[in-house]
Amino acid sequence: MTTRMRKLGLKLGLAAGLALAGVANAAAPVPQIAATPQAAAAPAGVSNIAPTTSEATPPANPASPALAVDGATGLRPQAGVGQPVDGLLGVQPQVTKNGEFAQWMHDAILVPVITAICLFVLALLAWVVFRYRRSANPTPSKTSHNTVIEVIWTLLPVVILVLIAVPSIGLLQAQFRPAPSGAVTLKAIGNQWYWTYQYPDHGGFEVTANMLKERNEVEPGTRFRTDADGPALLATDNRIVLPVGVPIRLITTANDVIHSWAMPAFWIKLDAIPGRLNETSFTIDKPGLYFGQCSELCGSRHAYMPIAVEAVSPAQFAAWVRAKGGTMPTPGQASDKVIPQPGAAVSEIKADEAAAVNATTGPVENATITAPAITQGATGNPAGPGNAGQ
Repeated sequence: MTTRMRKLGLKLGLAAGLALAGVANAAAPVPQIAATPQAAAAPAGVSNIAPTTSEATPPANPASPALAVDGATGLRPQAGVGQPVDGLLGVQPQVTKNGEFAQWMHDAILVPVITAICLFVLALLAWVVFRYRRSANPTPSKTSHNTVIEVIWTLLPVVILVLIAVPSIGLLQAQFRPAPSGAVTLKAIGNQWYWTYQYPDHGGFEVTANMLKERNEVEPGTRFRTDADGPALLATDNRIVLPVGVPIRLITTANDVIHSWAMPAFWIKLDAIPGRLNETSFTIDKPGLYFGQCSELCGSRHAYMPIAVEAVSPAQFAAWVRAKGGTMPTPGQASDKVIPQPGAAVSEIKADEAAAVNATTGPVENATITAPAITQGATGNPAGPGNAGQ
């Protein structure tokens, strides 16, 4: 009985102490924290900023005039230049040597040959229908073989294909000619559904480009597309800046599914395949703003992966690179940067994974003898790469 009374007394004393502490806390003044207005969360799946695998490099000099419009120099689009035109027949005006040659081949060779063949076949059909109709030819001919005609319809298509193949093979070879020394390397990485760009020769900074939505598709206060940004479904929040008159080394790859980097005004369409690096080169001859988009079926939002390239003078390009925090390489020097495929043993992701393993378990010596485990391991970061826009 005495033990029970002691336990009951302890419980009552503890309850009284807690009650007094609560009264004291209630009486004490509570510091007031100013409430910060919070924007309404965007509905799931309709964010104006697509999630990225890594955060884009922030500008080193945000006040630089070279960053007039979100990483570009602020050129405005021109009607009929670098973008599709409603009702236009033919290819877009080309601004590369390969594009000009391809446009000439299309206009001077392919279209005339196709037109002539179609008219010739149509004339033959009309003549056969008229000449050998039942009323004009009641007794059909029993001719089943004509050596001259068979030789003609066999050799003539071969000659036509050979004549077309000569410039076609030259164009194909020019499209995949390796870039010379001093070329600007642009690595385009396809993601669902946006593009990430890297400049390995200019400090390795990164730019992420997402499609700009229309005014009625975004929350109030969020940036939307205007006519100064470009056409609907083609304008991006960040433009890619490239110099005019300097060879461009384009490298494409992807992080998820197959994409395709297509720029009609450059005569470029290069697939971006996960685990593979594709490469081509081109030189832009005229400054301006040019638009393209992903040309590979890559998922439900395939139609919302635009590309915006702003071609400027080399001096403007150098100013843009410095404003983004990059550096200019030695003029004329060949690229010495290792550009690994995503997931390769020398890629940044694999290097980070190896560093994390070494930090917790210690390095492996000679690939056979494991070093003693380190008791004080480095703190891991479970968050991993950032997801902008989420």
